Amino acid sequence: MADKHTSGDGRNDYIGSILDPKICSANACSEEEAEDPHLWPRPLARKWIPTLFMGTCLLLCARMVMPVCAVSMSASLNWSKIDTGLVLGGFFWGYCLTQILGGHASDKMGGERVLFMSAASWSLITAATPLLGHMGSHTAALMTLARFLMGLLQGVFYPSLASLCSQRVVEGERGLLMSTMNAGGNLGMLLAGALASLLLDRYGWESVFYASGFLSGLWAVIVWRCFLKGEVAPKPMQLSRDSQHVSLMRCLRLLKVPSVWAMVFAHMCISSTSYTLLSWLPTYFEESFPHAKGWVYNIVPWFTAIPSGIGGGCLSDHLINQGYRVSHVRKLMQFLAMGASSVFILLLSGAVTFPSSLLFVCAAIGLCTFTSGGVTVNVQDLTPSCAGALFGFMNMCGAFMGLMVVSASGYLIEVTQSWVSVFSLIVLINVTGLGVFLIFGDARRVDLDGYRKMDVS
Repeated sequence: MADKHTSGDGRNDYIGSILDPKICSANACSEEEAEDPHLWPRPLARKWIPTLFMGTCLLLCARMVMPVCAVSMSASLNWSKIDTGLVLGGFFWGYCLTQILGGHASDKMGGERVLFMSAASWSLITAATPLLGHMGSHTAALMTLARFLMGLLQGVFYPSLASLCSQRVVEGERGLLMSTMNAGGNLGMLLAGALASLLLDRYGWESVFYASGFLSGLWAVIVWRCFLKGEVAPKPMQLSRDSQHVSLMRCLRLLKVPSVWAMVFAHMCISSTSYTLLSWLPTYFEESFPHAKGWVYNIVPWFTAIPSGIGGGCLSDHLINQGYRVSHVRKLMQFLAMGASSVFILLLSGAVTFPSSLLFVCAAIGLCTFTSGGVTVNVQDLTPSCAGALFGFMNMCGAFMGLMVVSASGYLIEVTQSWVSVFSLIVLINVTGLGVFLIFGDARRVDLDGYRKMDVS
């Protein structure tokens, strides 16, 4: 880590991966810490990476427990389709409300503590959810409230990760970190399905909630004991001069900068199309290939996304550490995520066999994960002092747009009785977001007082 080079955007980076087993010399480490004492030392970083990977895995596992148990719960609690829809939708509204707040809190007091408090709280709610099913006749209302609270608590997680990555990791290693975290989310969806398969029929839907809540609580205890050393009280971050904090309103004013709003718009587009694929692909396969095995198309694409996501992060970090301009690397990764993936989505519009369609879906979803080396980390390039709050705003906008696109897709399927219109809509959104990012996107920092293109005071 002692060797340094200047990136194409004029900033100093450190050569080597977070997971590089080499330990830097005392002089090199002290030199790096002198430049930014808030960066994780490499031994500590190698402990945090798998911990955060498992945290993201358990986050998605707890989130998906309700959907995978919805059929059994509906039968047990006598819910109608409307009741089930209200319960499942409760998570979304809570999830949107705390995105900006969670990111801003992480920018102020450090992402580690916010992640711990979030995980400890959602683990309790997950484990307590089955108890609500035995508290009278208004179970649907109580479960909806529980899902709303779950959304509130999980809404702070990804903005906190973005803030943590900005505070603790050098520029040339952020792509791998965020890609690894997103790969953990894909594993979490598989874990939720595995828990349901093992426990649902034998012990009932309640056991799935207990198991997920226990695992999430165990992760929170490990973080508290091993990383926070038993300290939970918030501690204000002491930042270096070039990483001063800006107020939340001043941070949102940065949206006037073309490179910032282009990043936000691209993130909205890729998020909404990803939500649409996640929501409608099972229905597409079930209707188009009724004799295909469900576990194949429900598991294989998301399993493929795990290595592709990590590989994309490694590729982006490698290119930056080789001296390529950061802005060029971000745009390349986003082109693969939104442009190349759209080619495979278009191929689904033709007459295809089940193996071909599965291959195209795996390729499209795998390429979509490359956004972790694109706009997902671009917020840390542009606005490291308020990366958490701004990422929260991006994620909130992406979630709202995802709701609209998913709903619009259902309308198109109902009216046209064809999947071509849905795949065409996805491609149109991807190409539009990609075009805006390629034209206006950048990676030069814009949150400093010396930024000449605008006044954010």
